[in-house]
Amino acid sequence: MSLATAPEPPAAFEWRRWPETESVVNELVQQALAGNAFAHRLAERMTPETGTIIQNWLDHLVVSAPPSFGSQLIGLGYERQAATYAVGVALYAHPGAIFPRIAHAPGAKGVTIVKDLAIKVESAAAFSGAHNLGLKLQGYPLGPYRFARVFGDATDLVVVERRGYLGFEAYPSEPARLGLMKPHAARDALAARDLWLARQRRFDDDAEGFNITETLVGDVIDLAGSRDLACHLIFEVERDYWQSRNRAAQVQKARQDRLGLGWANHDHHTFRCSRRFFPRVMKIFQRLGFELRERFHAGEHAGWGAQVLEHPTTGIVIFADLDLAPDEATHDFARQALPELPELGTVGLWVALHGESILEAGMHHLEAQFEFDALRDGLKAEAGVETMAPFSNFPFLRQAFTAGERWPVAPHRADLALAKGWITTDQRDKFVRDGALGSHLENLQRREGFKGFNQQAVSAIIAATDPRLH
Repeated sequence: MSLATAPEPPAAFEWRRWPETESVVNELVQQALAGNAFAHRLAERMTPETGTIIQNWLDHLVVSAPPSFGSQLIGLGYERQAATYAVGVALYAHPGAIFPRIAHAPGAKGVTIVKDLAIKVESAAAFSGAHNLGLKLQGYPLGPYRFARVFGDATDLVVVERRGYLGFEAYPSEPARLGLMKPHAARDALAARDLWLARQRRFDDDAEGFNITETLVGDVIDLAGSRDLACHLIFEVERDYWQSRNRAAQVQKARQDRLGLGWANHDHHTFRCSRRFFPRVMKIFQRLGFELRERFHAGEHAGWGAQVLEHPTTGIVIFADLDLAPDEATHDFARQALPELPELGTVGLWVALHGESILEAGMHHLEAQFEFDALRDGLKAEAGVETMAPFSNFPFLRQAFTAGERWPVAPHRADLALAKGWITTDQRDKFVRDGALGSHLENLQRREGFKGFNQQAVSAIIAATDPRLH
């Protein structure tokens, strides 16, 4: 069988660290907190109550500063955007790191003031209710951009919810021009979400499952009115499905909901895939607007590979992994299906026992941005949730899984794996009797804007969570 060779990943995906940029952003955040008493109290509560820091939740900053501030941002890796925040207010984004966008409003010489500190949440209404604020919500329910303000002495805290939209207008003009404010838009968004929520996930034949799912993606896009909104809605449902099967996720979501935050601190979503159907999974994601980022082949002994994807509008990131053989380093596995291997690695066996992540199994894990030690200690103290040893432990990147959630294994799946020679009779009996590792919540702490992954560390944790070892 002839296999296509993948092009080399572009240098743009060689993510670097930006300590100077982080320092400037942190200074702006601290100034903002000093100018808003409620925001200051919120930031103080976040770490002990949710295991996060306010930087994990930033959407954007609005800064009044002299003209030289724009040049300073460019020197820190930011790029001026073609779009503006408002008339006369330039907008800057950092393409090479995880930092908030910054709007630069003209200000007096020598004076820099953070006018708005905007945080992202899943629901501005839920945030207002959680804090008994009675905030006035701007924007339509289930609209592309909804926000509320908590006024401060010098800085306003802006609580933002987004649905497939990067702009800053809550009411028609730009959203209307983009076709995002059609009559019954909220009703259609709910209907599109329900279409994905109600879908069949378990099939006797996975090929049939992919045929039906691919058609359904198109239906969701058509009903939602845009693939950006469809992407937002679909991944909202996928997080809920994963959460329904993972106790650590349920505990942490409840902690974040007590502050009205939701899962807006998500970092990436991990989908485990078979070699046979991997390209079809990629096509589903690309149809939703995802773009291919870096890919991984972990080397001769690791036995896995992955494709990272990112959505340019929603910011959602996917880490999609599969089994790979040592001689497949240059194969374009994102576009061409690979044949079955005689022996399965960790990812392939997980799919064999539980199903495809895009179908029956759901995500292997959600990785969200946290304050590492605070999350680990808080989960243990509040609910007895254990965390595995860190598989990345660098100043700029710390990662660890919560203890794995054990899922039941259907006898027919174990029997098929046995018939194909992937597991032994004893392993088959153990999986049917005791189940197998299914899912995790991943504790991630990023610093210096680092956006990438550590391949060696991922190899270590994939090996450590092989179902045959537990």
